[in-house]
Amino acid sequence: MTFSPHQLAIVEDDPALLELLQEELTGQGYQVTAFAQAEDLLAVLAEHSFALVISDIRLPGISGLELLSRIKQLSNPPALLLITAFGTVRQAVAALKQGADDFLTKPLDLDHLTLSVQRLLAHQALQREVKQLRQQQQESPAGITGMIGKSRAMRRLYQHIAQVAPAQGAVLILGESGSGKELVAQAIHRQSARSEQPFIAVNCAGIPAELMESEFFGHAAGAFTGARNARQGLFKEADGGTLLLDEIAEMPLLLQAKLLRVLQEGKIRPVGSDQEYSIDVRILAATHQDLEQKVEAGSFRADLFYRLETFSLQVPPLRERADDLELLADVFLQKLKQQQPKNVQGISPETLDCLYRYPFPGNVRELQNAIERAFTFADSTEIQPADLPGRICNYQPETNQPHQSNTSWPSLQQLQRNYVQQVLQHTAGNKQKAAQLLGITRRTLYRWLEPASSDNEDPDHAAK
Repeated sequence: MTFSPHQLAIVEDDPALLELLQEELTGQGYQVTAFAQAEDLLAVLAEHSFALVISDIRLPGISGLELLSRIKQLSNPPALLLITAFGTVRQAVAALKQGADDFLTKPLDLDHLTLSVQRLLAHQALQREVKQLRQQQQESPAGITGMIGKSRAMRRLYQHIAQVAPAQGAVLILGESGSGKELVAQAIHRQSARSEQPFIAVNCAGIPAELMESEFFGHAAGAFTGARNARQGLFKEADGGTLLLDEIAEMPLLLQAKLLRVLQEGKIRPVGSDQEYSIDVRILAATHQDLEQKVEAGSFRADLFYRLETFSLQVPPLRERADDLELLADVFLQKLKQQQPKNVQGISPETLDCLYRYPFPGNVRELQNAIERAFTFADSTEIQPADLPGRICNYQPETNQPHQSNTSWPSLQQLQRNYVQQVLQHTAGNKQKAAQLLGITRRTLYRWLEPASSDNEDPDHAAK
């Protein structure tokens, strides 16, 4: 077996054993540097990075345990494999509790040494990959698979995606139109063991009912008029991977029954064929409709609904993730600037007020289209309210003042909301001016204006 070169360090005061270990590991394809004592290794650690350090516990000068302590203080420490005589196994076990990664006893079994080195290097590589991915997610506005957002609602969604992705069962993705359900499906696929296999998305509402069965299950040659050649169908195309059934509520009842059989038995029968085929496909279903109401109305099978909802994810609408709106708008603007050189540097505060004031029933997709329209019509260095679609820049939300009974005392939260609404009326709905009068940031103002239910729940705490 050929291994990619890894930087290894060996600390051993026995010259014969040091030479043996260096020769064995070099022969395995590793790049090995030998040291007779720990002090020599520590002297070069600041300038030289090792993936793995192999060290005897008993050394002249600094011991292997002291070396362990020094290594663990590094910002990106290498893995540490300790070598010990049989009589000091208890000491080696204590070293494991202090952070050592493994230990071997003398006399060394070289096969065991090779296996341990392979395992530790693989684990080290995995840890670094996870660390890099987490860092990328924190630094990039696009959390996972193009999903943009750092709000509490989105962080909770990321957590749920990470939880269901390793499973094999079907997932039901619920959310309003334009909220990003397909991006959620792609994120599930890419974080699953099927990530290297096909991901196929199909809109059930876009396929004529009479062609649906053939589209999904394929057909044999001559199965119907015009079917000159056999066709394998979407389930077969996605074999080994993931199939997203978007707008699942539009699927006819007859096809729902056949989909349920696929989920239960993992088999399909092409139209016009008397032969069944086994497939391995993970089904993701998405809809903006209320499937429970569809079940009650008799237009969606209850058994299929219960099978799909085992893993159910709710994609938050844009109005429930106000903290992400400015970030989303800026990301869309930057993408447009890359595609079309134009001297538009940003979005004016007045325009942001318009965006925050508007409820965006079309969600993220509507926001993206609005920014594209505004960018196209902008004739200054900042997007102005007039550049937005009229329905957005002219929108005025209804302000309902809560009625207080003479016999009840308002809560501090209610008083705060009432006062904020009065300030907003004074500023004619201009949130930037209102925030200045209140002495708070605009983001704090939007948080104060959120529905009362959101004040009673800490999503970060709830996710735990």
